Amino acid sequence: MNDVSAAARVETLGKRFGRHMVLSNISFSLPAGSSLSIIGPSGCGKSTLLSIIAGLTDASDGGVSLPSSWKTAFILQDYGLFPWKTVRDNLELPLQLRGTGRRERFAAVTDMLRELGLEGLEQRFPVQLSGGQRQRVAIGRALISRPDLLLMDEPFAALDAITREHLQNLLLDVWKRRRMSFMLVTHNVAEAVFLGRYVMVMGGKPATKKLWLDNPCFGDASCRNSDAYFSLIRKVHDALEDGEVRPVPEARS
Repeated sequence: MNDVSAAARVETLGKRFGRHMVLSNISFSLPAGSSLSIIGPSGCGKSTLLSIIAGLTDASDGGVSLPSSWKTAFILQDYGLFPWKTVRDNLELPLQLRGTGRRERFAAVTDMLRELGLEGLEQRFPVQLSGGQRQRVAIGRALISRPDLLLMDEPFAALDAITREHLQNLLLDVWKRRRMSFMLVTHNVAEAVFLGRYVMVMGGKPATKKLWLDNPCFGDASCRNSDAYFSLIRKVHDALEDGEVRPVPEARS
């Protein structure tokens, strides 16, 4: 990984589609090895912001600055797995595209299967997997090239509450071992507070940064019943409700 002083910087970023301004004057900095949860109402431009940071969409104003040596990976909402490829083949694909040798690819995929609890599933196709297993494969495919910045667009939205919590904990376990930076778009307030070292609330038309929180409860399961945790939850809800923006209700088991 890169020096901890390195950072991803978004500076006065704006995006318009035709005459319609979607994002306006968004600025923030994320240190290397840290995480950011991005939350806001549907259609406010969260996914567009992530796409611009990934380099898949051009900004209309301002821009994004990443350290030149950083590698990025993107996990999409619908997993993005190739249905005709096995689990092993899906995991291997990024290394194959980089020209990594067969023996090295095999070893890397074997290690990833073990790290994500997917051993024994390597010859299955995506249709033969549960939603949680597919998401593990999507996470593994993104991580196998060892990115410095992992971008995730609502990766757990389609999962049941128990599976979602398991994968939140899995993501944090992987982060503790690898210390990559990651940015997560979510509609779930509790998830945003649990996974984001920083939490950014977006809102308005065009959308801009409404709230930036430094989160001392990041990744700390024991903090979930603390006054500090519930105070953070309230701050995020208040920011979402300001201007008649309503948060999506929390999933219940």
